[in-house]
Amino acid sequence: IMARIMKRREFLIGTLGATVLFLTPRTVDGDEEEKEKVCFLYDDIYLRHDTGKGHPERPLRLKAIHKAVKKAEWHEDLFLEEAKKADLEVVSLVHDKKYIETVEKECQAGRNTISTGDTAICKESYSVALKAVGGVLASVDSVFSGRAKNAFCAVRPPGHHASQKRGMGFCLFNNIAIAARYAQKKHKIERVLIADWDVHHGNGTQDIFYEDNTVFFMSTHQSPWYPWTGKHEETGKGRGKGYTMNRPFPAGSGNKDIIGAFKDDLLPAAKKFKPGLTLISAGFDSRAGDPLGRFKIDDRGFRELTKIMLEIATIAGDGKLISILEGGYNLRGLAAAVVAHMDEISKA
Repeated sequence: IMARIMKRREFLIGTLGATVLFLTPRTVDGDEEEKEKVCFLYDDIYLRHDTGKGHPERPLRLKAIHKAVKKAEWHEDLFLEEAKKADLEVVSLVHDKKYIETVEKECQAGRNTISTGDTAICKESYSVALKAVGGVLASVDSVFSGRAKNAFCAVRPPGHHASQKRGMGFCLFNNIAIAARYAQKKHKIERVLIADWDVHHGNGTQDIFYEDNTVFFMSTHQSPWYPWTGKHEETGKGRGKGYTMNRPFPAGSGNKDIIGAFKDDLLPAAKKFKPGLTLISAGFDSRAGDPLGRFKIDDRGFRELTKIMLEIATIAGDGKLISILEGGYNLRGLAAAVVAHMDEISKA
């Protein structure tokens, strides 16, 4: 009888121990330390920005990205972020309040394009754009809270052509510029670095920070090409002199040219600037085969660019890197490039 009691006691202790082990978060040291998650922002709400039949900046772009990301081996390990409506006070950290009102009124009026530039809109575009900004800001919070180490934001409409008082080039609100100002205000980041590898110059982002020495902006882009800005000699003004870097390249440029600019020009500048947060205007229309660009970067090139940006993010920002989607209009190429980019981020 005593033997049976002892066996039952051992069984209960073992079961209880296994239960405690199962319920208790596992902490490990050294090489077994659990990797921090990558934040992935995607929401079906972004598909409701209707640009009209035949428009290159179409909902199918995000569907292609989402489908490809779900097939990636690291998909189950992602921290999934959702859209959230941005507070207008945060949007006004970058954009003029009258411009914000213009976007709202013209969308509600059912216009097909915004009056300030070549951006297609529909009745829901204003609310979708606010939720694109809000989702990006939620991703910033996730990175700074430690829920994720870095992030990729698959949002639309894109943002890097939008300036303080003007939407243009498919863009309404400048998602990445608002993210930079938000990080500075809420998370007390002194210096933010923004790199833009879209095939088109990020003229809106440049304009917003052109006289600012707390945000370093760098762009590689095809030239001459829309929006016809971003000359090499555009380097900033006043206190911002020297904090803008433009590297225009002719049609046909590819991995060697763009990677060289990031490695030989941006990386040394970043080591001096020491950003507390690193952001990417991740436009994949610079990929070979895109209908709106003539660059020839391939997926290996985007991997190398991502590695350089990850290195920059470790200089003074504890590896914090957030990418925000801009262009990219060849659906298959866009999806492949995003997966290559996120694959490198997942390894960090």
